[in-house]
Amino acid sequence: MTIKYKVIERGQPGVVGGGEKKFYASSASNGELTLEKLTKRIAQNSTVGGADIRAVLYALVEVMQDGLEEGSIVRLGELGSLRVSISSNGEANKEDVTAHSIKNAKTLFTPGKELKTMLTNLTYEKVV
Repeated sequence: MTIKYKVIERGQPGVVGGGEKKFYASSASNGELTLEKLTKRIAQNSTVGGADIRAVLYALVEVMQDGLEEGSIVRLGELGSLRVSISSNGEANKEDVTAHSIKNAKTLFTPGKELKTMLTNLTYEKVV
């Protein structure tokens, strides 16, 4: 599979005025694969109807949110796994680290074996 990329210019992080600027490759998306499109593609490759597929996908999102809120790692078989990661302010003493020290939370996705393999087999094409 070919991934298209564009060239962007970036300055040095944390340097006032951007410091020395360099050019980097950045992936260029070619649109979205929406829930509706996913549903249609899955329906074409299975004996399950679109309404049932959509219902299962919406239920999956709800159940995943519940699991993540409980602190569980959500394992999706060969697809990969999701978990919550937090970042916090550094404190001088262990006792000073409280819930107020936490700055934000995000969801981390770790791809499964087949997705990791797919990433190693990509080719790239520069777009202008």
